[in-house]
Amino acid sequence: MVRISRLVALCVVAFAMVVTAIPAHAEQEAPTPGTVIDRTNQHTFSDFLTPGLNWIIDRGVKMVVREYGKLDQAPPFLQATEKYSAQVKLSEDGTHLIDHVAGLPFPTVDDNDPQIAEKIIFNFNASIAVDDLDLRNFDCDTGAVGKGGDPLHVERHFLIDHIRRLYWMERTEVDPKPVNPENDDDVRYKEALYPIIEPFDLKGTGFTSNRYNDHTRQDDSWLYLPQLRRVRRLSSAQRSDALFGQDTDQDSYAGYAGNPAWMSWKYLGVKTMMGSMHSENLPVKWGEGSANFMHADKWEPRQVWVLEGVSKLPQYAYSKRVINVDHDVYRIPSTDMYDNAGELWKMWVNNYKFAKSAIPDATYSHEWDVSFNPSISMVDFQLEHATHCSLPSDTFPGEQGWYINLGDEEGTTADYFALSAIIAAGR
Repeated sequence: MVRISRLVALCVVAFAMVVTAIPAHAEQEAPTPGTVIDRTNQHTFSDFLTPGLNWIIDRGVKMVVREYGKLDQAPPFLQATEKYSAQVKLSEDGTHLIDHVAGLPFPTVDDNDPQIAEKIIFNFNASIAVDDLDLRNFDCDTGAVGKGGDPLHVERHFLIDHIRRLYWMERTEVDPKPVNPENDDDVRYKEALYPIIEPFDLKGTGFTSNRYNDHTRQDDSWLYLPQLRRVRRLSSAQRSDALFGQDTDQDSYAGYAGNPAWMSWKYLGVKTMMGSMHSENLPVKWGEGSANFMHADKWEPRQVWVLEGVSKLPQYAYSKRVINVDHDVYRIPSTDMYDNAGELWKMWVNNYKFAKSAIPDATYSHEWDVSFNPSISMVDFQLEHATHCSLPSDTFPGEQGWYINLGDEEGTTADYFALSAIIAAGR
């Protein structure tokens, strides 16, 4: 049990995470609980909607509004923040952290700080770290967004067995922590997605990627294509490319999954935006009619920092990403992406559920609320196309889908990320 004095210290750290600047008030009144934002009244709440969110409402999405709900980081993460944050520095060029071990690097941010944008994105980068993750049995549909009440025209259905991630650093719950000493290659984390089960022409396809602690070192990423019996190496710029006819790209996972060092960051200010942070449905419940590419769950006004990221990589697909970062837990409710002409192109929407277990009868639960994603949606406005994913699929009754910080118990081990394992699984 944590002593009372320890709890008080953690509360102080949590309170310090609030931005020191006073946000500007929107001219419009925030929607009250019970409000339904739709085509008839979206202009009334335009201050609380990104350009992308306005587009999806115009295509039939209805936002049922609930009250704002305070969210907190997990106690082990707060403990690591208290223990290590005082020693952390940001490099002069804003590309990397110095002496960061675990927890939030910068528990206090000031909007007068010339490096505030970089500090916020590194806080986000640290807050989504897990010791290990196994997301399994999830599916995605991709196709043209419907009009006039017609649903998404499904062109391809995807079923994926696993996506796993294993951190060698910033570990807060599972031994060894905070660093796994068996890290000969200075890896921050490894990630793998395999095998794809459907569609048939992609069956057995797999992907793996290494993110390194050295900010100057690009990711090592490989794609195994069993139909061609070959392994294809991907560049970091290709992380922004959509694969397999989907709309999603690897750098958009979680709202932004690239290395912070690969972007030039600009702070755009503080706003209140609509986001889904307290979903009630897992598996996800989708919208009706032409809104079925987006989850049908509660939305709420969330205070966010707004950042603009411009890639330093040549041939990167997007001219910029505009990212909203939640004040409480540094998650990203939504991201708008722009093409090279500066026109709105795509949007990523995260749907969150914070709870001690993914489902009531889950095999594994936690002592505190953790972050689950019942669904994600990626919308291509220019092609009027979308990809939405159920995490996990409702075709697996009783599947909790999310297996977080379980060590070796569910198979998220170093061997899983070997290219030889991906090739073997695809045969």
